[in-house]
Amino acid sequence: MERAQFDTVDAVLAALHERGYVADRGLGMAVHLALRLGRPLLLEGDAGVGKTEMAKVLADLRDVPLIRLQCYEGIDASQALYEWDYPRQLLHLRMAEAAADAGESVTPDLYTEHFLLERPLLKAIRAGSRGVLLIDEIDRADDEFEAFLLEILADFQVSIPEFGTVAAEQPPVVILTSNRTREIHEALRRRCLYYWIEHPSVERLARIIRLRAPEVDVRLVRDVAHAVARLRALDLFKPPAVAESIEWARALDLLGVDHIDVDTAHDTLTTIVKEREDVLRVRSSLRDVLGE
Repeated sequence: MERAQFDTVDAVLAALHERGYVADRGLGMAVHLALRLGRPLLLEGDAGVGKTEMAKVLADLRDVPLIRLQCYEGIDASQALYEWDYPRQLLHLRMAEAAADAGESVTPDLYTEHFLLERPLLKAIRAGSRGVLLIDEIDRADDEFEAFLLEILADFQVSIPEFGTVAAEQPPVVILTSNRTREIHEALRRRCLYYWIEHPSVERLARIIRLRAPEVDVRLVRDVAHAVARLRALDLFKPPAVAESIEWARALDLLGVDHIDVDTAHDTLTTIVKEREDVLRVRSSLRDVLGE
């Protein structure tokens, strides 16, 4: 997508909407500034509010690859940046030795592009502005990895001792996500722009469902949006996310339902609630959930 199309917040919101992403103005402003200033954007919020989806939509809008680094406990620099293909290097070395035994003059070079395994961060550095880097669930990584990541985000270059320095001509668009299972260090926060994504309001959820599932009747969409809002008010272990809300609306439409009653909600509850304890709690409160 051409940069001119992101020159205003309204243009950003319109472009996101065209790809099925309904953002509020605050999020639109955060994306607009991140793109114009060339700063990473840290998105926090509960699971399922659209943090990862934002990176996917931006990659689609810019018509560039999405490069995803999924963080987890114990992830280290080699798993995120690069590794050498040791089995292939060993095979190459043995072939060189065999050639030498046959009287051929061979100088095996084990540290070339052929043996370099790109991991997401190196791939993003090489892609530069021709990629969108998603660093997903940074809160699941440990402090050491966070410090390493801060160095990468500072200049988008890496020195590989056997290979040389690789640097991005222009940095990629960077989206970091966090479910806030732990606090992100202040240094990384300062490096990024920031936005907390709330669960959508009833009105915005209805807009999202209508955009993603246009075949569903408007009245049913409204029923689903209101029911989901009441479900979230129950303080469930895992409140329903946007994706589950859309799935529930589609399931109800598939069943020919035009209004959610207690029996229908009971029968389709596992489409929207995915934890046993939550299911038991919701089933005992279905009339409240449906506003009856």
